[in-house]
Amino acid sequence: MFTPKIPPPDTAPTPGTSLVQPLTGLVHPPACTCHHTPTAPAPVPVAPPARSAVQFTPGSLIAAAAGGTALVLVVGTVLVSMLLATAITAASIALCAVVLRSLLNRPNNR
Repeated sequence: MFTPKIPPPDTAPTPGTSLVQPLTGLVHPPACTCHHTPTAPAPVPVAPPARSAVQFTPGSLIAAAAGGTALVLVVGTVLVSMLLATAITAASIALCAVVLRSLLNRPNNR
């Protein structure tokens, strides 16, 4: 199941041969005696002027700035609330530890 599948030796290509056959008959021989009419080279296409992919209008810049500000405020609020929840949990655990310690140290003086 995990052994590699190697083709039998009669179907495997030999190291000296190539799987891609060279093109023959399509190349014009260099010692040609025929006379071809020269063709004009194809015109080079003119590239359009370089423009940025995204174009901002004043309204879209204001919208992007407002969206970024809102995102920062939301993420900041979430992070501060998580920090506050952690601090409240730590304080309550510390208070419980102090109460338990005082109860266990003096069992007769309740």
